[in-house]
Amino acid sequence: MENTYTTNQVAMIIGIHPNTVRMYEDLDLISKPMRKENGYRVFTDLHLEQFKLARTAFQIEVLQNGLRKKAISIVKLSASCEFDKAIKLTKEYVYSVRNEIHNANEAVEIVKELLKGSSQENRQSLKRKEVSEKLGISMDTLRNWEMNGLFKVKRKENGYRVYTDDDIRKLKIIRSLKCANYSLSAILRMMNALDRNSKADISAVLNTPDYNEEIISACDRLIVSLGSAKENAIAIKSMLYEMKNKYSNPPL
Repeated sequence: MENTYTTNQVAMIIGIHPNTVRMYEDLDLISKPMRKENGYRVFTDLHLEQFKLARTAFQIEVLQNGLRKKAISIVKLSASCEFDKAIKLTKEYVYSVRNEIHNANEAVEIVKELLKGSSQENRQSLKRKEVSEKLGISMDTLRNWEMNGLFKVKRKENGYRVYTDDDIRKLKIIRSLKCANYSLSAILRMMNALDRNSKADISAVLNTPDYNEEIISACDRLIVSLGSAKENAIAIKSMLYEMKNKYSNPPL
């Protein structure tokens, strides 16, 4: 016979407030529990596993590139017992997180090279659409960043914007700082500081706390957070496979 639980019992087992249990139901983060004649909710082992999955999914706050929305969608698919779709989306989530980790590592290396005073030849001359596709940043986002002064783009005689290798490197840094949930104003301050110190001695810069060091620290923290998100997603995938095996045909 299947185990059943009251709202208070679920709250105690999961370690949350009874009101949070009801909130998860209202937000469709768990399956709708059956109710007794007196209106009391009846939860099962499936609900406990759905709660644990949701708590794992929301443990790490990752906002960039739709990662948060993907996490919510995974939880809601689990709540509706659409396990195959949830597993597929979880795999996509892991792939996206790995990309963000790569981006953040790349941003750190770019900042370190800039602080060393290293300069690279500008070989690229890209249009906004090409930059959008290359970096996975929407054209509207590029316009917004430019309007807010995060970077300046050169123009040809015909007025078309031309993005150089220097622009691409700066955009990669901005992309990771946004992923780390920094405001546009904070990013602007840091980018301005980076521009002022681009030829500074690396040892002197790193020994003096400033916005340049903050860029590297921000990306480092992001990498740690994303690494935890990836581990949690892998755990979620295992949970989903187990739930699929147990509850592929749950009772109505």
